Order: sequence, then C-alpha cells, then structure tokens
Amino acid sequence: MQMIIDIFKLYVERWDFFQELLIQHLVLTLISISIITVIGLTIGILMTKNKVFAQVMLALTNFLYTIPSIALFGFLVFFTGIGNTSAIIALVIYGMLPIIRNTYVGINDVDDQIIESAVGMGCTNTQLLFRVQLPLALPVIFAGFRTMVIMTIALAGIASFIGAGGLGRAIWRGITTYYPEMTFAGSLLVAGMAIVADLIMEWIERLLKRRILGVNKNNNRSVFI
Repeated sequence: MQMIIDIFKLYVERWDFFQELLIQHLVLTLISISIITVIGLTIGILMTKNKVFAQVMLALTNFLYTIPSIALFGFLVFFTGIGNTSAIIALVIYGMLPIIRNTYVGINDVDDQIIESAVGMGCTNTQLLFRVQLPLALPVIFAGFRTMVIMTIALAGIASFIGAGGLGRAIWRGITTYYPEMTFAGSLLVAGMAIVADLIMEWIERLLKRRILGVNKNNNRSVFI
C-alpha cells in the first residue's frame, strides 16, 4: 500500500518529467508504427504475387523475431549509434512480422469466387486489390496491426537502454538508482498506454467486423446487411 502512495506522490511531484517522457514515448511509437505499416503492407501485398518471395520473407521475419530485443538494440548501436534512430530501426524490425503475415494471409484468404466475379466484371489488378481484396482482408490485417501496436509500445520502453527517449528513461533511472517507485511509475505508464491503445483498437476492430464481415456484436453470428 505504501508503494502505491509513494508512486502517486511521485506522479504529482514529478509530473512535468513524466509528461515529457510520455510525449517522447508517443512520438517514438507513432513514427515506428507509421513506418511499419507502410513497409509491412507493401511487403505483404508483394508476397501474394510471388510464393518464393513470400517464403523468404516469412522465414526472414520469423528469424529476426527470435533475436532478443536487448541484443538487437545493442547490435544496431555499432552501426547507427545511440539514440532514437537505432531505437526506431529495432522497433520497425520487431513490428514487421504481425503486419506482414496478416496482410499476406488476409489477402490470400479472400474467396476465389469473389475474385473471379470481380475479374469477370472487368476489374483491373489494381482495382481488384484496392476495391476487393484489401477491403475484405481489412479485419485480418487490422488484427495484425493491433498486435503490432501493443508490441511497439511495450518494446519502446527498452529504447532508453541505447539512449533514446520515452518512458524507458524513468524505468532505467529507477533501476540504476535503486529507486523502485520510479521504475514502477514508468512501467505503469507504459502499461496504461498499451491498455488504452488496445481498447481503442478493439472497438475499431469490432466495427470493421460488423461492417465488412457482418458479425453481430450480440451473438457473433454472421448477418447480411
């Protein structure tokens, strides 16, 4: 109980400090998420066009995903130095797998009959992708996006170990100065940010499923709208 009181007091007394770190954490994750989304969607779409490329990319992203985050952060320091650049590169690498895989799987799972009907109506490849395949695959893609966002928010907390900004600085300062209240205060803010982001995206995901797949929010059965 005393720990909770001490953490609350720390928030009150040092709120300017935590607010600055919160903004830095938010900026760091938003930049990383934007890059991951653009690159991940592009690679995922290209994978649907070439099976060999798909196998190579899935194997590569799976391999990179097995590398411990601390090791990857430390490895990048030798090439891009300490700071936000190395942190963003590492976050992008780690966040690729969910968005790439879900984009690839989502597009491939679109019913062949729907694709044949669209082609029969005269859709070009570009129209087929943007008007048929991507909209129908959107719920699956968004599920991967949701996973990626939570991972990125959490992993950004480690970025301070290589000199980047964000709430990880509070966590690291608490560890190095034997100040557990500071460590818990930073960790709680990271967890809170992840929970809020997850709740927002869960709501958006339900809307997408109801809109595109016709899933009833009360009984999860498919309905026609």
